[in-house]
Amino acid sequence: MFKLFRFLKPYRASVVVIITLMLLQSLAQLYLPTLLSDIVDVGVVKGDVGYIIRYGAYMLIVAMGAMACVMVASYLLAKTATGFGRDLRRNLFTHVESFSLHEFDKLGTSSLITRTTNDIAQVQQLIVMMRMFIGVPTMLVGGVIMASYKDTHLATVLYAVIPILVLVIAVIMRKSLPLFKTLQLKIDGINLVLRENLTGIRVIRAFNRSNHEKLKFESANSDFTQTAIKVNTIMATMMPIMMLVFNLGIVVILWYGGIRIDSNQMQIGDLMAFIQYAMQIMFSMFMMTMIFMMIPRASASAVRINEVFDIQSNIHNSANAQTYQDDQTIVAFNQVTFSYPGAEQPAIQDISFRAKPGEVTAIIGGTGSGKTTLINLLLRFYDVDSGSITLNGQALPSLSLESVRNRIGYVPQKAVLFSGTVADNLRFGNDQATDEELNSAASTAQATDFISGMKDNFHASLAQGGTNLSGGQKQRLAIGRALARKPSIYVFDDSFSALDFKTDAKLRAALQSETARATMIIVAQRVSTIMDANQIIVLDEGRIAGIGTHTELMRTCEVYQEIVASQLSEEESA
Repeated sequence: MFKLFRFLKPYRASVVVIITLMLLQSLAQLYLPTLLSDIVDVGVVKGDVGYIIRYGAYMLIVAMGAMACVMVASYLLAKTATGFGRDLRRNLFTHVESFSLHEFDKLGTSSLITRTTNDIAQVQQLIVMMRMFIGVPTMLVGGVIMASYKDTHLATVLYAVIPILVLVIAVIMRKSLPLFKTLQLKIDGINLVLRENLTGIRVIRAFNRSNHEKLKFESANSDFTQTAIKVNTIMATMMPIMMLVFNLGIVVILWYGGIRIDSNQMQIGDLMAFIQYAMQIMFSMFMMTMIFMMIPRASASAVRINEVFDIQSNIHNSANAQTYQDDQTIVAFNQVTFSYPGAEQPAIQDISFRAKPGEVTAIIGGTGSGKTTLINLLLRFYDVDSGSITLNGQALPSLSLESVRNRIGYVPQKAVLFSGTVADNLRFGNDQATDEELNSAASTAQATDFISGMKDNFHASLAQGGTNLSGGQKQRLAIGRALARKPSIYVFDDSFSALDFKTDAKLRAALQSETARATMIIVAQRVSTIMDANQIIVLDEGRIAGIGTHTELMRTCEVYQEIVASQLSEEESA
């Protein structure tokens, strides 16, 4: 947990002021019973009304000063805690943004969401309790010292009670800490089920599996509830036990104090002050229980947050990474081999080819042949196991990630759109794109017709994920987004699958003039999409089965012939 306190550095001045104010407030609270003792022993017993008024006013001033200290400290603490939470969330989000796909797969999306929201909230709540961290120990130790000063013999009761309370707290904390860790994992489980249900609602309803999903959520929810009940049951035993020990202690103090007053070994005011100190000590113990109730869960959350910070992505810029700025790019794969973590066989093996500017390089193959893996390696979502990928002869690891990705216009298999307007999504890769450039990109992507049909045209709002658009419309906007970026490399990962043949043909014809100077790599399932490509790379079980034009492959590549035969008639394939 202490690792996270580095995010409090910008608030050091506030923390110092808070500590000072809380120490002053605690000292004032410790001084008040002594003033009360003097008023009773001198003012009341001797009937000195002036003394009572004078010291009563003094007590009022001290109490108001303590109140002012608490108010200012609480205000500063609120600002510090919320600022700490904001900074921690920002840094965690930024760190996660640097992860490769491997780290995302390792942690899981639902767990990352929980750690960024619920776990940080738990730690932030502990920072809010900082006031107690300062005041409670001061009140506890100061109360024991002042009570001992008032009457050493009577203080032995406190010496006996405090270790019992500490033992109770220690035992309960030891049992509850593992459960708090489990509780956060159960929240992960709920988030996982909830996220799957919300993102897959169409499939769930289409297959009439709503009841099945309800049962899954009920199981995860009940699992969390049972764990929460168990941990709260353990924590609930703490307060009754402490109250019992505390009340027994007060009874003993009153009994023994009465004996000492009767024998003139103690004044009535001193007994009243002693009871006040005992109350302060017990109140401090109660506050400590609240702190200890929060520490295990916050500690478990802090461990989970630090786990994310401790993970370093294996995809990062090298110390002397160069900026890539070439407008025309030759992409070369040189004997590239890659395996996904934990896989028994390489996803691709010994892949070599060159994609040149002004040419279309198409990649085709069966399911699982490694087509998307090639794109992931080019975008450097993963690093190759052996071999190299170069841009104009420069190896990818020697170039900065930002500059490489800035030169690539990527359209994924599943079109991903973001909440906002149509224009916002088209400008996603190029904030400076003008309205004319957006119109040109939309026109090339064959998106102008449906955009003009929307109420506010380019300013029409899109739902999260673009759910208010059809699959074909989303694909065309994703293509327009890549075109608006004006990159030197275009990567289309099976990006025409939702388009009809007529729109597909228009789009490919428009792309030829728009991307004439760029390097274009198309991953496709449909042969008709890539028949005119300058070179077609045929993959089979992670290896290259053939490279050439459509005509050449029809003569030399059996795998390609099988793919063509399964999709086209004899006349179409000629």
